[in-house]
Amino acid sequence: MALFDIFKKKSAPPATAGTPAADSATQKEEKKALDAGLEKTRQGLFSRLTRAVAGRSKIDDEMLDELEEILISSDVGVDTTVSIIRRIEDRVARDKYMNAAELQGILREEIAALLEENDTSGEFGTAPDEGEPYVLMVVGVNGVGKTTTIGKLAAKLTRAGKKVYIGAADTFRAAAIDQLQVWADRAGATMIRQQMGSDPASVAYDTLRSAVANDADVVLIDTAGRLHNKVGLMNELTKIRNVMAKVIPSAPHEVMLVLDGSTGQNAFEQAAQFTAATKVNSLAITKLDGTAKGGVVVGISDRFRVPVRWIGVGEGIDDLQTFDRRTFVNALFGE
Repeated sequence: MALFDIFKKKSAPPATAGTPAADSATQKEEKKALDAGLEKTRQGLFSRLTRAVAGRSKIDDEMLDELEEILISSDVGVDTTVSIIRRIEDRVARDKYMNAAELQGILREEIAALLEENDTSGEFGTAPDEGEPYVLMVVGVNGVGKTTTIGKLAAKLTRAGKKVYIGAADTFRAAAIDQLQVWADRAGATMIRQQMGSDPASVAYDTLRSAVANDADVVLIDTAGRLHNKVGLMNELTKIRNVMAKVIPSAPHEVMLVLDGSTGQNAFEQAAQFTAATKVNSLAITKLDGTAKGGVVVGISDRFRVPVRWIGVGEGIDDLQTFDRRTFVNALFGE
């Protein structure tokens, strides 16, 4: 069970939502935002692909070498790039002759197929018991956009008619608590907070107790974003998990790692560290609108086999989108 399912449970959406006209308008706006958010990545990829095929009639080893360089420089990642190149090589060998002009279409199809094969949605975490809230713990280093992602998620959930509680368990920065309060107020969510320097696990415990007592649908727990290679932080995350389980034995139902897509290879390193240290089972990749490194979404999804659930394509409250593989790849290639 994933957070997506919570949108469909326990309470009905507002009357204006769910109608064909409203859904169509929302989809158009989301596509427009996604296209705009991936503009820098798309332009860089297109221009380099165009140069790679210029004056060539077929896909050969030299062209594939250039394609490999293009993908790696777009932060798709070495392992994923090698996998994509092998898929294209197999396709060229099978079809014997493929025109160079077809490369863009072939690349789009193979990336989409790779993401489809790597989807692990069916292996998601446990569901809460009847009457208990769904608990999402959010992790990641400072500056990746955890707080804004929580705020945007809370807004989506409250608009869908859900009762949302937010736990400000990043107690090491007063600014983080105050910023989260602003987002909670904007979203119409209830925030549980303590003084700066308080025990983060205590905040999480109080949040879950209050959420259960008040029949909340979803609990979003923020956590400190100190350096991901600090053993103390990872021990702290374990403590938060254990304390939450005292209130709701199956909590947290989801641990979401937030990554800044504009950091490229640093995002890979953060994902490696966090997935090794805690039970991450979903990803949100932010700030894709400000970078030409949108290929990082493809590489991280493939390498870690942890599903990308959300992508950030702007700073507005509506600019956090559900990650759809086909829609993303089509936007990446301008369709």
